[in-house]
Amino acid sequence: MAVLTVLAGCATAPDRARPAPDAAAQPKPGAELGRGKASWYGPGFHGKRTANGERFDMNELTAAHRTLPFGTRVRVRNVRNGREVVVRINDRGPQVSDRIIDLSKGAAAAIDMLQAGEAPVVLTAL
Repeated sequence: MAVLTVLAGCATAPDRARPAPDAAAQPKPGAELGRGKASWYGPGFHGKRTANGERFDMNELTAAHRTLPFGTRVRVRNVRNGREVVVRINDRGPQVSDRIIDLSKGAAAAIDMLQAGEAPVVLTAL
């Protein structure tokens, strides 16, 4: 009887389906997701694992965002020149508090912000 009591205490309740933090509802297409400063990253992180587990390729059109679900596609518009790029969120960041998104080198080049290092942007969900 004592053995059954101990074994019963080790039993676990059925695993309830809990959505992963990144399985949250995707933003509605066309919704503005924010305005602020974008920066870019690349050479020091090329080939390393991103927060979602894939290898970072600085030449792909990807980005790091603090809260958007992985896989979310976002249109990033450079306010200074009107250029736009569509990126896929695959990492967490930026680490600098006054920035809203970190773009891969390829995405930063597409909106002509490599030399400046940062630019004011508008983010829109796709």
